Amino acid sequence: QLQVVESGGGLVQPGGSLRLSCAAAGFNLDYYSVGWFRQAPGKEREGVSCISLNTGNTNYADSVKGRFTISRDNAKVYLQINSLKPEDTAVYYCAVLRVQIGKLRCLSAAPYDYWGQGTQVTVSS
Repeated sequence: QLQVVESGGGLVQPGGSLRLSCAAAGFNLDYYSVGWFRQAPGKEREGVSCISLNTGNTNYADSVKGRFTISRDNAKVYLQINSLKPEDTAVYYCAVLRVQIGKLRCLSAAPYDYWGQGTQVTVSS
């Protein structure tokens, strides 16, 4: 059973940066499509970024374009978050899928097989 674990969240001031990590013990995420999602209190979960297996295609929500960067390295997937804003405050989740996925669909939660427990990102002065 693939268990997804996120890390790297924390409290940061507006304008700051964080790097979130997604890993699955015993599994190499290079062989999976991976999405990052977030859920703020009282709001629905939204897809913020994703990277597809095989193609390496990435996609970003409009609200994070130019500030968030998804990448793969050493069997993990990272989400670099720059220029953080208070509205980025949320629990961030990593989700994993065993097959290739299209750029548009990869920001939807429905296709993903495995989910982590989330890591809290709080942006506040």
